[in-house]
Amino acid sequence: MDSVETPSDQPTVHGGSAPVIEVVAEVREGTYGDRVATVEPGGAGLITEEERHGRPINLFWTWLSPNLEFATVFVGVIAVLYFGLTFWQAVSAIVLGTGLGAFFQVVLAARGPELGAPQMIVSRIPFGFFGNILPAGLNSLVAGVGWFAVNSVSGALALNSLISIPKPLALLIIAVVQIAIAFLGHNLIHVFERYASYALLIIFAVTSIVILDKAHSHLGAASSGHVPGGWLIALGATFGYAAGWNPYATDYTRYLPRGQGRAAGLWSGAGIFVSCVLLETVGAASALLATNSKGSPTDQFVSHLSSTLGNLTLLAIVVGAISANAINVYSGSMSFLALGIELPLKLRRAIVAAVFGTAGFLLAWSGLHDEGQKYENFLLVISYWIGPWLGVVIVDQYLRRRHVVSGYLYDRKHNPVAGFVAMALAMIVSITLFSNQTEYVGWVPKHHPGFGDITFEVGFVIAALVYWAIYSIEKSRRPEPDEVLVLPS
Repeated sequence: MDSVETPSDQPTVHGGSAPVIEVVAEVREGTYGDRVATVEPGGAGLITEEERHGRPINLFWTWLSPNLEFATVFVGVIAVLYFGLTFWQAVSAIVLGTGLGAFFQVVLAARGPELGAPQMIVSRIPFGFFGNILPAGLNSLVAGVGWFAVNSVSGALALNSLISIPKPLALLIIAVVQIAIAFLGHNLIHVFERYASYALLIIFAVTSIVILDKAHSHLGAASSGHVPGGWLIALGATFGYAAGWNPYATDYTRYLPRGQGRAAGLWSGAGIFVSCVLLETVGAASALLATNSKGSPTDQFVSHLSSTLGNLTLLAIVVGAISANAINVYSGSMSFLALGIELPLKLRRAIVAAVFGTAGFLLAWSGLHDEGQKYENFLLVISYWIGPWLGVVIVDQYLRRRHVVSGYLYDRKHNPVAGFVAMALAMIVSITLFSNQTEYVGWVPKHHPGFGDITFEVGFVIAALVYWAIYSIEKSRRPEPDEVLVLPS
């Protein structure tokens, strides 16, 4: 049912001092269950009780696999090569930045079983139906197009090196496989990620041991960069990489039965933390090793390995890119559907996934010969908008912690201004003052070049404080009911 209202065209309100409002949900159409070899029907609607299935521990593999790829390795590489950090300085930024991103994943993913909706639908609670266009629109472009392009390039370069086919053909092969997995949807993604993670973990574990052993004598090398400036930029990049998954959090926990939220959140965060810290640390170590390779970044990374292990690692990079982009395309389509655009098709999610995958492929094609600096900028830009978005979402979750708010997910009349204003203002102020990347340098680092980049930290704090203030004012003027329930149609 596509209507968000009750049959009388108005939400049902029960009387009393604390009224209860009931809103009829947009339910995901069709029957899906736990079938794998079938296209997930419908769009971004509510997952009903009879469609719930799965185990929380599977979330560990779902979030481990997409980070066992070269894009993760390269985050550690740029911390040393671009920001001039020592190995241990890089590791400290990696652990803290990844830890923050993984922590927020725990908090957000835990709500999936309770609410049964994708993360960008859940984002409507603080942002409202129309205000949510800001974060959902940004995420649909970043996930479905931006991240797709970044990961496709590394996968294509690895495939090109592995079997010596032209780079455009390698990119096409990678793109087709990724789009096919995302097209089928939720259940296939979970199964693919689980089985891919077994092979990826073994290969990258061996690769990690070899590279860390070779780099052992270089780990105490002196820094050539600016501390805390370079360290703060590295912190923003590592946070941006891990937190880049935050806007997808409930997309992969919403099918779980109610009551499993805590376990789902912990396994989700653990998968991100373990995989990112492992490969980013290995990337930082590999940057300390001299190489004679003049090829792509993937070629330079495997040049430290034997030919057999090098080829296995290239294969792992290919599979890892596919693992990451299956999730990126799927969640990009979820975010697009969260904009509320009407697409009266039972295959709307699958069709949107194919469109975003195609757009990402075209962007990746244009970037086949690009590396390094644009990736750094991309990671920082992600943190610039996710920081303020998280500030709003986390504070709202705290302020409404004793309320039932599921009805706000599908109530088109729920349009507070607090979320949109707080996020927009925080982005403008934090980016204008503190951004420090090649495309734009803010006022503070322009006048103090060694300052670094604290854009996402400032954005988070400003958004949190502004949202708290406006929410309190709005609530004092128009008190909210304690319960706004969502009812399956």
